[in-house]
Amino acid sequence: MENVLENLPLWLPPSGRGPGLVLIQEIFGLDDYLRSVAADLAASGYVVAVPELFWRTAPGWSSTHDEAGVAASMAVMSSFDPALGLSDVLATVAHLRSLPSVTGGVGVLGFCLGGSLAFAAAAEGDPDVAVSFYGSTVAAQIEGLDRIECPIQFHFGGQDPYIPRSDVAVVEAAVAAHPGAEIHVQEDAGHAFHNNVAPMFHHPEAAARAWKLTTGFLRRTLPA
Repeated sequence: MENVLENLPLWLPPSGRGPGLVLIQEIFGLDDYLRSVAADLAASGYVVAVPELFWRTAPGWSSTHDEAGVAASMAVMSSFDPALGLSDVLATVAHLRSLPSVTGGVGVLGFCLGGSLAFAAAAEGDPDVAVSFYGSTVAAQIEGLDRIECPIQFHFGGQDPYIPRSDVAVVEAAVAAHPGAEIHVQEDAGHAFHNNVAPMFHHPEAAARAWKLTTGFLRRTLPA
């Protein structure tokens, strides 16, 4: 594999055309969960691409969703370069814009690692919309919000053991002062609460609430 665009997985909507979405992975790689999210978004009218972020060091990476899988994925993450990952996301945004099947804008939507990269892509690139689920580095880099011109939506769990509630409060304060940004905190949920194939993380009620907010936001900001 020479670059992230080689063998890039794509999901097309029923019409074969629509706005583009770059779906950005968690540390678990391109797994059944991420495939199901891509299929859901494509069914809603979007052309969805999922860049493989670990192609340089662990090509084809996919892990289980238990303690062992988390440990293995964290080991893979130890050799991951966030700057190169961001360049892969931005290259995928540009690639989608070049496709005849993509009509309208191109957004980014990511979970966990992908949530951090979706925020970074909005700060450093030019997506038309961004959705960031529980990105652990967002609070530490929140000054980047000042550079974001597209609509952006943040999601967090109030009981996240990896992201202190005080960090979420930092994001809440910044969002309150930034037009075009919104944040939703599922206070009863922890980390990765949307991941429906990870029993240790999944919170079905919080996931349903957050996904309804996400799809509504996309309908408003990147209508298919």
